[in-house]
Amino acid sequence: MRLLLAEDDALLGDGLRAGLRALGFQVDWVRDGVAAERELSNQSYTAAVLDLGLPRIDGLDVLQAVRRRGVKTPVLVLTARDAVPQRIETLDAGADDYVVKPIDLHELAARLRALVRRSHGQVQDLISVNGVDLDPGAREVRLDGDPIKLSTREFDLLHALMLRPGRVLTREQLENHLYGWGEEVGSNTVEVHVHHLRRKLGNQRIRTVRGVGYAFAPPPSSEAPLDAAQAGPLAQPMD
Repeated sequence: MRLLLAEDDALLGDGLRAGLRALGFQVDWVRDGVAAERELSNQSYTAAVLDLGLPRIDGLDVLQAVRRRGVKTPVLVLTARDAVPQRIETLDAGADDYVVKPIDLHELAARLRALVRRSHGQVQDLISVNGVDLDPGAREVRLDGDPIKLSTREFDLLHALMLRPGRVLTREQLENHLYGWGEEVGSNTVEVHVHHLRRKLGNQRIRTVRGVGYAFAPPPSSEAPLDAAQAGPLAQPMD
């Protein structure tokens, strides 16, 4: 799960980035509102953590600007501003959650998972499709009830696909989901991870749409035709 963190406090930002990475998130960190608006407008993120008191452009103005552009990325506002009118204004402007500092790191991670879950129409954290159970919180996967050991990248790729069973995701979308800034991505990295997942889960569960990307196949009885035109930003639910 790739996140954008917009926080100008160096100590807090470094701690949040390190802590969230330890919990399995890929984190890109910016320190001002101009950078936050640019990245949210131009990059595909699963969710964002946004401080309001950012230099150059206030976080509320960033939020309003990206919502006007139609950016649907779930945004959790993490701020020291605790006045009720500020909370109301920010939520009405398009924030998906509003949290007053300080916050426990594990609670922050749980709130982010909840935002992503709701953005994809899920009512619980556990994702179950075609005999595979994936628990984002525990970072565990089971195949027909038996635990399957996956690498961090394999888990993240499977999570992205299982959030949208039957929907095609391009290689570029999956690379953006798996890797943050400054991380080297090989030309066949996604293909290698898909190959390893197929060895562990069976070839029939991840389908290749030639020239487009990959999709996690639902059970045959409920499967709809795979449609390459349905590929879209990872941060947005696809109906």
